[in-house]
Amino acid sequence: MPRDPELTAYLTRFAGQDEVLARVARETQALPNAGMLSRPDQAALLTILARLLDARVAVEVGTFTGYGAICLARGLAPGGHLTCFEVSEEFAAIARRNLDAAGVGDRVTITLGPAADNLARLPEEPHIDIAYVDADKTGYPAYYDALVPRVRPGGVLVLDNTLLGRRVLAPEDERARTMAALNERIAADDRVESVLLGLSDGVTLARRKAL
Repeated sequence: MPRDPELTAYLTRFAGQDEVLARVARETQALPNAGMLSRPDQAALLTILARLLDARVAVEVGTFTGYGAICLARGLAPGGHLTCFEVSEEFAAIARRNLDAAGVGDRVTITLGPAADNLARLPEEPHIDIAYVDADKTGYPAYYDALVPRVRPGGVLVLDNTLLGRRVLAPEDERARTMAALNERIAADDRVESVLLGLSDGVTLARRKAL
């Protein structure tokens, strides 16, 4: 979230946050790792992207308490389904309650366990309309490699925290070095057209090109 409370409130005002999402945000902010909460404006972008893509197949890697998953599920086309991969049983249970409270639980499956293993079990053919990655940062390269071949032409892969608090500018730790290298690799990947946005802590959009 922006450090300026007034700016945070202003952005939230224009993000269409309803009472369900506001409650999820309040309860999540009381947790020790509240910094993992999706920003309202960023989560609203997921809804719009899903709608623009007429998305029916969506994947989320890293669900936390479900704020982003609710927004992604709300943007799905009729009959669409979101599959979430979450490693924490505690967070998965919280997310499930929040998804049900938002009225989108019937279109979301939460799968527990390491995301890399679960992604490998997805059908290999290109079929995903939109994928959102917001999980352990050192796992991003593996998630990217697993998802790109499975995203259909014209589909979009969204990666969060790709600036890592500016640490990618002079990477000194493993997380920053991993992310900086991945940013370079995505930019050079001829399978996608991409942009790294300065939204929040960095959001990368990678659109799958025609096969």
